Amino acid sequence: MSGTTLEQFKYDNKIVKYFGVATIAWGIVGMLVGVLAATQLFLPEANLGNPYTTFGRIRPLHTNAVIFAFVGNAIFAGIYYSMPRLLKAPMWNKALSWFHFWGWQLIILLAAITLPLGITSSKEYAELEWPIDILIAVVWVAFGANMIGTLIKRREKHMYVAIWFYLASFVTVAVLHIFNSLALPVSFFKSYSAYAGVQDALVQWWYGHNAVAFFLTTPFLGLMYYYLPKAANRPVYSYKLSIVHFWSLIFLYIWAGPHHLLYTSLPEWAQVLGVVFSVMLIAPSWGGMVNGLLTLRGAWDKVRVDPVLKFMVVAVTAYGMATFEGPMLSLKNVNAIAHYTDWIVAHVHIGGLGWNGFFTFAMLYWLWPKMWKTNLYSTKLATTHFWLGTLGIIFYALPMYVAALTQSLMWKEFTEAGRLAYPNFLQTVIQIVPMYMLRAFGGLLYLSGAFLMVYNMVKTAKQGTFMAEEADEAPALKPHVAHDGEFWHRAWERKPVFFTVLATVAILIGGAVEIIPTILVKSNVPTIATVEPYTPLELQGRDLYISHGCVGCHSQMIRPFRSETERYGEYSKAGEFVYDRPFLWGSKRTGPDLHRVGGKYPDSWHYNHMVDPTSMSPGSLMPPYPWMADNLMDHSVVPAKINTLRKLGVPYPDGYEEQANADLMVQADGIVKNLKESGISVMPESEMVALIAYLQRLGTDIKKTTASNP
Repeated sequence: MSGTTLEQFKYDNKIVKYFGVATIAWGIVGMLVGVLAATQLFLPEANLGNPYTTFGRIRPLHTNAVIFAFVGNAIFAGIYYSMPRLLKAPMWNKALSWFHFWGWQLIILLAAITLPLGITSSKEYAELEWPIDILIAVVWVAFGANMIGTLIKRREKHMYVAIWFYLASFVTVAVLHIFNSLALPVSFFKSYSAYAGVQDALVQWWYGHNAVAFFLTTPFLGLMYYYLPKAANRPVYSYKLSIVHFWSLIFLYIWAGPHHLLYTSLPEWAQVLGVVFSVMLIAPSWGGMVNGLLTLRGAWDKVRVDPVLKFMVVAVTAYGMATFEGPMLSLKNVNAIAHYTDWIVAHVHIGGLGWNGFFTFAMLYWLWPKMWKTNLYSTKLATTHFWLGTLGIIFYALPMYVAALTQSLMWKEFTEAGRLAYPNFLQTVIQIVPMYMLRAFGGLLYLSGAFLMVYNMVKTAKQGTFMAEEADEAPALKPHVAHDGEFWHRAWERKPVFFTVLATVAILIGGAVEIIPTILVKSNVPTIATVEPYTPLELQGRDLYISHGCVGCHSQMIRPFRSETERYGEYSKAGEFVYDRPFLWGSKRTGPDLHRVGGKYPDSWHYNHMVDPTSMSPGSLMPPYPWMADNLMDHSVVPAKINTLRKLGVPYPDGYEEQANADLMVQADGIVKNLKESGISVMPESEMVALIAYLQRLGTDIKKTTASNP
């Protein structure tokens, strides 16, 4: 280094502090809402008797708060600290950093407002409506531009492995978000998906699975490759293993989305691809876990006393467990048992609480003393937090596995006479109530540990002095002189643009192979002549069903198992969903499937069931919706909805929007008349009438086909 001029610069710790504080604050909020949602499943009174805090509305609030607010802010805090230090350059544009911070908090705030109000697209992990989707894209691109700008002005020749994962995450999340969010607006608060039925399901789970992959996994693997070696003061176990881990993971992950749709109406070839690539994912996933754990070789004595490393070891182990369980759940014989049960809930939370939550806690415990130039206030409190969190995960997950096996076995059991042993879905729900109580207790333990962390962080900050800017120096990056024998991947690491293009190609291949044929090849979604578009009143009812988050508890997909066709009716066909924007197949059955509920009960049954579920289903844990009998719907938006759907290909006749509300009132008056005969008085414009119209339509188109082909 003699004779080399060193350039001086400063790292911005203030932006890291703000993202860190936001992580902690939103984490507490997300976990509180999660405990409330868990309590609602065994105590309907916890729905608080209003439209805004029912399970259907706060569940997406919980998932968005935990994924995008808690984990998202943690990712940004970790990247804004590690990336400048790995590249020996401050972030490219401080104004972009702060635009990113405040823009992201605004998105979270808008989610916290709109989701309880029922303003939702209902797509899993993508519930926010189109104006917020646009804001997400803008803020995300600003974040990526700041990363790429920093790469261009770096002083470090090679990109370290953590940065590979950061880049792949940025590119893939941008692609996923934009394509899954394509929709045509009806108004500022309402839009319809550009895709319908089977196509919408495939695109959504291409997004949903890979949102888990490239928002909850790959950024955290990047953080693991930086913070774990730092905390252990050990080099990464294997550079070459990290190369295999990175490229195989990002290429294989993108293909696995269809494993969420096994035994559904999705074309069989797409399901098979999902299974094959899901099983292959075990290798790169465990390669990353092994690389992380073996980095700690020689540091196990330190693990025993350092809470940061304790959290990291359990986090990486939870990552390994979740990434083994995921491929196993993708096997069709296992999926037949697990899908729609609480097994999926347990699986998701092993990853969320163990991998994301614990690694976030570890990172924050490591960062806070560094930025405040002090020691952690209390190692004992941090260790107590670790054990509370670990017990919380155990009390959460184990009861959910028991509940899942109970659900699946009871759903599928037949008597010697060949009849369902438990024909009433509610029988299984009541059986697993103790498991739901234990799950809520586990969540409470986990939350109490997070409160301990808040206290520890505050005391740590108070005893230290915050270092807003941290000085460093390094020589300027010199032009590279090529030489023989350079390892091929080392050459790629010097070329961030080339590297990013390769990563983009790797993630686009799988998505293109699965999605393009499903959208462009019509034979993949065979049509059914008797399936017709929803009437205006049914459309209003469907949008109301979506607004209340009913899909969070009820599926609309009867799989071709005898246990399901005996319980619900004819299995679901792809052609039945061609006018469903968005699709509503669901991913969890807390209540029974509704795809064949149309005509099964009289209108009065649905009315009474919504006002007081226990009046029709004694012992029901569903929250009541009495306000729907009194709330009146605004039908003035119906013409705009008809017009928008026609543009998307729904065959409403030209000019039908002018007739739509008249037809709506005719159908509403018919339902009002039926209810009146049962002694129930209700206005034709009430929400209840629209919802009944939708529920009575479900699954009835296929009956017309059966009647015409005796």
